[in-house]
Amino acid sequence: MSIIGWLIFGALVGWIASRIMKTDAQMGGGANIVVGIVGSMLGGWISTALGIGGGNVDGFNLPSILVGIAGACLLLFIVGKIKGSR
Repeated sequence: MSIIGWLIFGALVGWIASRIMKTDAQMGGGANIVVGIVGSMLGGWISTALGIGGGNVDGFNLPSILVGIAGACLLLFIVGKIKGSR
C-alpha cells in the first residue's frame, strides 16, 4: 500500500478499535491513525508467529482489516494496563 493508503487504513482500523475498546472519546484522529498502523503491524506479526492465515496486512480486504483491528485492540489494552498501573 502507499503511504496515503496506510494512513487511511490506519485511521479506519484505529477508529474501529477505539470504539470497541471504548477509548474513542480520549483519542483524536492522529492517535487513531498511529494505533491503527502500529496495531496492524502487531496483529500481522502475532498472526504470522502463530501461523494463523497469511498474517499479512496487504490491502483493504476483510482479513487485513480483522488482523489490524485485533492488533489495535491488543495495543490499546496493553497501553490501558500500563497507564492504569501508574
